[in-house]
Formats: sequence, structure tokens, C-alpha cells
Amino acid sequence: MEAKKNTISILMLPWLAHGHISPFLELAKKLTNRNFHIYLCSTPINLSSIKKNVTKKYCESIELVELHLPSLPNLPPHYHTTNGLPPHLMNTLKKAFENASPNFSKILQTLNPDLVIYDFNQPWAAEFASSMNIPAIQFLTFSAAIVALLALHIMFDKSGEKFPFPEIYLREHEILQIKKSLEESKDENYKDPFNDALRLSRDIVLVKTSRDFEGKYIDYLSKLVSKKIVPVGSLVQDSIDQDHDHEEIIMQWLDKKEKCSSVFVSFGSEYFLSKEEMHEVAQGLELSKVNFIWVIRFPQGEKNSIQDVLPQGFLERVGERGMVLEKWAPQAAILQHRSTGGFVSHCGWSSVMESMKFGVPIIAMPMHIDQPMNARIVEYIGMGVEALRDENGKLQSEEIAKVMREVVIEESGEGVRKKTKELSEKMNMKGDEEIDGVVEELVALCNNK
Repeated sequence: MEAKKNTISILMLPWLAHGHISPFLELAKKLTNRNFHIYLCSTPINLSSIKKNVTKKYCESIELVELHLPSLPNLPPHYHTTNGLPPHLMNTLKKAFENASPNFSKILQTLNPDLVIYDFNQPWAAEFASSMNIPAIQFLTFSAAIVALLALHIMFDKSGEKFPFPEIYLREHEILQIKKSLEESKDENYKDPFNDALRLSRDIVLVKTSRDFEGKYIDYLSKLVSKKIVPVGSLVQDSIDQDHDHEEIIMQWLDKKEKCSSVFVSFGSEYFLSKEEMHEVAQGLELSKVNFIWVIRFPQGEKNSIQDVLPQGFLERVGERGMVLEKWAPQAAILQHRSTGGFVSHCGWSSVMESMKFGVPIIAMPMHIDQPMNARIVEYIGMGVEALRDENGKLQSEEIAKVMREVVIEESGEGVRKKTKELSEKMNMKGDEEIDGVVEELVALCNNK
């Protein structure tokens, strides 16, 4: 595993979630087009799921490197990913990942790259690199605004000042949920892993965003952390055929629908709706009278079927107006289709970027962590509307239906539809300008080490 001479070699270590691995891989592809050699390090189960995305064009310049986690009885190798992971095992996975740091150290010594790019929760990766005089920088797959608000104000209250952007805020039930999550995931070795990882990043921090819609947040974050924040752009993944026959059936269904008449409904690969939440979403879809494709996921090992969790008679009542899928759907292909007029989304940052790139307005239904704040950004920049919960944080079917109709059909949603198209055109015209800036920074870092 030796990089070609006269290239800069980079070892990348993303967190074990698809929403992190995918942008790391897309960044890797952009960099290999500019004379970089990439080693992408993750667990075997994660690497097996992205192998198909490392096409022939990239197979010599992107090498997949296996990181083996310690063996634990309740965390077999097929659970060494957040994709489909039962929620009660998330903290076990985080601990196993950190306990694999000696294995990462051996990989680092073997490959001896010019640079390490690590994720939000790995101060140990930066420390190992530093001990070998290898520069290491952090790549954050969240928005700049969320890093500033969540990490530096809410989690650790580091700034000593009020957050200056009132458009981004958390409701009471969202704050309680985040505090509970933080309490459950306290780290034994690092009291403050996120901020330690941020502090250890050499001179710059890469962030998956763009100055076009996050300029003021980028500047504020830079001031807070005293480092240059370098936006890398949207890094939307290329559409890859996973199941051609399955995709063809979906596309044929969409082909029969009118332009911008349908919504795609997906809550990501890590959040699993409760039966109560599924019923509210289903009733919202039924009330809205809008065409829909809804992908439903269950944690690995759960013996559930779609018929078991949906309201009785729902599939019969919606008939040809709806398509319900289990586990997987070709998200990029659906969002690009002419019949898709809205995305009912949990507002994971990658999904927000994808929606923007393809010009599809968002019906925002955030679930946890950074998603509520992403939903506020979506509303603030004018590319979506949030379906509000009740005061106890419960989903409301009538509100879901109302927002769907507003965004997709009604005249009141024309401004959102127009703004989303404008943002999409701007993003697509920009191309790889941000990557050129990233390349300059990385070359300078490696030359000055």
C-alpha cells in the first residue's frame, strides 16, 4: 500500500456512520482528481457497503483500509456501523471505536501518510499523528452554525457570550433530549472529546458547507476556535445503482405522476420511528392527498414488517398514490426525478445538501442531535418549512399534512419552491471552487510540516 511518488498521501478516518463516511469518500474523490492519494479507514462492514462507490476511475488512488474494533459479545462485527444499529448499542459502539485506537496507531505507522483527516470525536487520532510529526486536521460533516451553537454554546458553554444568530435556536424538549444524550455518552478518557478534537486540528478545520448560505456562521466559528474554517462544498454523493430492478420499478411509478406532485419521505439510516410516530406520519400522508414514496427502516435484528407498523388499511386507502419501501431507496435518483416536489426529511445535513443540489424543497421533521437546528437553517434560508410538533415534542398528523400541501401544492409555498430552485442553480454553477481552496490549504500544511 504505497502511494505514488510526487503525490500527497492522506489517511482519512470518518466516524462509523454513513452520513460521515459518504462525505469523506466524496472529498477523497475530489482530492484524487488533484494528485492526492487517499487511504480511507473504517470497519470491514462499512467498507463493504462503499466498495461499489469506489469505481474503476478511483480504485488506484483510493485504498480502503480495514480498522478492526475489539471483539465484544454484544457488538458482533455486523454491528460495527451505525447503519441499522439498535439505539441502545450506540454508546457501546463509540467505546469500541475509541478502544480500537491502538489498531489505528499501527495503521498510521505502517502507511506513514503526509496528512491525517479525522472526524468530530477522535482527539486520539490527532494525538497519534502529532506524535509522528504528521499534521492532522478535522473534517466536520455538520453545518458551521450547528458546530458553533451545539458544541461551543450548549454542550460546553465555552464562549462566554450569547449566540448572536437568533434564527437558530432549540425548543425546550430539544434541549432536554440533547442533554440526556450527552449524559449517556460521557467519555472515560476525554472529558470534552469534541472540543479536544477541534483544538488539536492543525491551523484549519474543514467543514461540509458553503459560504453562499453559511458565510456569517463560518466567520463566527473561526473567531470562536481561532482557526481558519475552510468550506468544502456540498459533497453530494453520485447516484450509484444498488438494485437496478428495484430502482426501475420506483422510476416507472414516478414517471406516471405529474411534475412536482410527489414527496419522498425518509428519516435517514440511524433514526427509527416509533409505532406512534409512524402512525402520525401515515395519517399526515393520507390527509395531505399528495403522492408519496416512503422508505421505512427498522433496527437490525428486529422482526417487524411494514404491515405490522402502519395503521390498519392504510396501504389499501392510499392505493396508487403511495409507495412504501423497506430499508433502502435510491434517494438521489428520486430527488432528481421531475415528479418529486418535496422531501419529508429528518434534516440530516447530508440530506439538506442533497435537497439543495437537486432543487427539492424540504418538509422538515427533525428527530434528534443537530437536526432541529438544521431545520431552522432550512427555514431561514427559505428552502423549506418545518412541520411543528406539539408542546410535548410529539408529531402531529394534521400539521404534517398542512405543511406538505403548502410546500408541494399551494400558492403559499411558491416562495419556498422558487428559493430552492435559486439555491440549487447557484450551487450547481459553483462547481468545485471550494475544493480548489481546500487543495491549496492541504498542500501548504504538508509543505510546512
